[in-house]
Amino acid sequence: MNLHEYQARELFRQAGIRMPDGEVATKPSEVEAIATRLGGGVVIKAQVHTGGRGKAGGVKLATDPREAAEHAETILGMVIKDLVVSKVLVVPAVEISSEAYVGMILDRESQRPVLMVSASGGVDIEEVAASSPEKIRRLAIDPRFGLLPHQAMELGFALYDDLRHVRAAAKIMTQLYDVFMDNGATLTEINPLVTSSEGEVLALDAKVTLDDNILERRPDLALLRDETAEATSEVEARHAGLTFIKLDGNVGCVVNGAGLAMATMDLVKYYGGEPANFLDIGGSSNPEKVVTALRIITRDPSVKAILFNIFGGITRTDDVANGIVTALQQFKVEVPIVIRLTGTNEEEAIRILSEAGMTALNGMDEAVEQVVARVKEAA
Repeated sequence: MNLHEYQARELFRQAGIRMPDGEVATKPSEVEAIATRLGGGVVIKAQVHTGGRGKAGGVKLATDPREAAEHAETILGMVIKDLVVSKVLVVPAVEISSEAYVGMILDRESQRPVLMVSASGGVDIEEVAASSPEKIRRLAIDPRFGLLPHQAMELGFALYDDLRHVRAAAKIMTQLYDVFMDNGATLTEINPLVTSSEGEVLALDAKVTLDDNILERRPDLALLRDETAEATSEVEARHAGLTFIKLDGNVGCVVNGAGLAMATMDLVKYYGGEPANFLDIGGSSNPEKVVTALRIITRDPSVKAILFNIFGGITRTDDVANGIVTALQQFKVEVPIVIRLTGTNEEEAIRILSEAGMTALNGMDEAVEQVVARVKEAA
């Protein structure tokens, strides 16, 4: 679950990370009032769950309250990567002497949190990683011991020469690690971490992504979810008990089980296709899940064919078949559907599909090859 910057800032402040004050507004008049209270120049920042806000015009510097209100008028209602801006964060402008990057991610390969720092902050860290990977220092942290003081200091020296700045940065890194571990995060990031003209080291940005698995144990964090800032399809899928992630391809995938879903997407790529989504209906045998899955996928205009890849264990293939038939009775599907079913109640599933004029394949490779061919025919 992604947090808005203003929500992430609150977690950072609770951990002691030094940041300028800031307030959230939903109207230009509120922005003007906040800017008046803060005094001096302010920065107005769109609150949406996506990067690249600055490049899209969602971050503006204002020298006075009137200009702040004018910028808010432009930013509020703006669409950034299909997300409508309904809130802005107003923070004091800071005179910056230097910018750095500090971030913590969960590395699946090493099964540890990894701290990354770079003196090249204030830009997309992905660009730095691609063009100048040597500018990024990485440290895999043993969670049994946490981030040790000497490790934080060493990374601090990778950012600054001034010992005061090194110590301040090391402290912030330790606090960032605490935010990461205490809140079940998969990402905590400061970009940029700056030195001000007064010599302070401050976090001017806050980004946090939480592991959804923590939300059941932390209802206080679950309350931070803003469904209005999420894609409608992902919200609908979550409410239906589906795991759905939109991708950029053209092969819609409906699969049961995360492992099989990943393998299916790999196979789609192998045979020359591009998966349009990750969609896991899970182990349930509820036909309504299948109906919802098809409804979500068919709303995506980039989908040119749909693949069902079902390996029935707990999931009954006849329930999946009933779900497909029910969906086709409720709404028209304009793209071809390729179905692969095997496992629990397979014979009954094949009968249900056959009576509805559909066929089911048994081989996974055959099904993927066929759906990729259908996409190419439609191109």
